[in-house]
Amino acid sequence: MRLSKARLLPGVLVGLFFPVALLAADGKRRPAKLTAKQIVEKHVAARGGLQAWHGVLSMVWKGKMEVGYGDSAARSARYVSSAMARKGKGPRMPPPVAGKDDAQKQVQVPFVLEMKRPTKSRIEIEFAGKTAVQVYDGTNGSLLRPYLNRDDWEPFTAEQAKSQQGKWDFDGTLIDYAAKGTKVELVSVEPVEGRDAYKLRLTHKSGEVQHVWIDAKSFLDVKVEGTPRRMDGKMRTVWVTQRDFRSVQGLKVPFVLETAVDGYADTHKMIIDKVALNPQLGDARFVKPKA
Repeated sequence: MRLSKARLLPGVLVGLFFPVALLAADGKRRPAKLTAKQIVEKHVAARGGLQAWHGVLSMVWKGKMEVGYGDSAARSARYVSSAMARKGKGPRMPPPVAGKDDAQKQVQVPFVLEMKRPTKSRIEIEFAGKTAVQVYDGTNGSLLRPYLNRDDWEPFTAEQAKSQQGKWDFDGTLIDYAAKGTKVELVSVEPVEGRDAYKLRLTHKSGEVQHVWIDAKSFLDVKVEGTPRRMDGKMRTVWVTQRDFRSVQGLKVPFVLETAVDGYADTHKMIIDKVALNPQLGDARFVKPKA
């Protein structure tokens, strides 16, 4: 099994400390100059440092996401419906009639994602002129999808609840990895969009495995293995490529996240326009409203 950005129980498992011979993007085998532990240390520093991340108690992303091509409003609606319980994004659907040029472009729709420690989240979506909402309090979650003519709140299924566990730890997988009980190993050097990147294998305390690619120059996490998705009756590997890192009050945050699913040519981008750190978010925002 593989895991997305996960928050796990405390423990102490160290990474791989000895350099190994690696195959780099140019095809030449050469010794690694850094250990896995050193790579992670440089990555944490590049992202802003432990102290700065520990000071973030809440975060809000506002932006837009791609939900399908202009020639298929129904396909876009299906994508949004499934995305609501997977990752958190938000949309305003254009009219269903699309011209020839529109059919070649992905529809972009706005979203607002709110996150609060330890693992609370709220996603609001304007879709087809209606507001869809997903809330998760760290244990239980609910959906409101009026664009599907579902005007009542629906509780998460067991599978949906499991998929949310640990997803909203906005520190990521490598900050405080040892305290979370994660073992990190250096596997190879591979190209990610034409640049050398250290491929790390993370074995979480639960035994679940995840891979993360750290750019060899910037030490930013340019590619992350996400939670597998069931599509066409099969579990599919998911990768998220992270780009356009910007500084937000001293922290480095990716403003473009592009998701790819094994076996599918189409990808979907999540484009962040604005990031807010430590806004006041009451706990009531992360639970189903009382009747």
